[in-house]
Amino acid sequence: MSVQKQSVSFTEAAYAFAKELVETGEYPNVSAAVSGELVKAKAERDRERSLLEVELERRLALPLDQWEPVGEAGTVTDGARAHLAAVRQKS
Repeated sequence: MSVQKQSVSFTEAAYAFAKELVETGEYPNVSAAVSGELVKAKAERDRERSLLEVELERRLALPLDQWEPVGEAGTVTDGARAHLAAVRQKS
């Protein structure tokens, strides 16, 4: 396995967590803690993505008469658009 050296900055909370992982013996050093937790985070994202894909495939395989209506086609995204507009206004 190759190693890429990179200088990074952490918030105090993130660095304290990495140090805690080292102090409790879960990792030998901060670098290993950061790498290990990134591997765990990637595995969790991959798992969630796989579950979503399986669920989408299951739903798409349903006969059309078993589909649940989601509203009028023109208004399906209204809630999301309102939320995004509110977020933009806060920025």
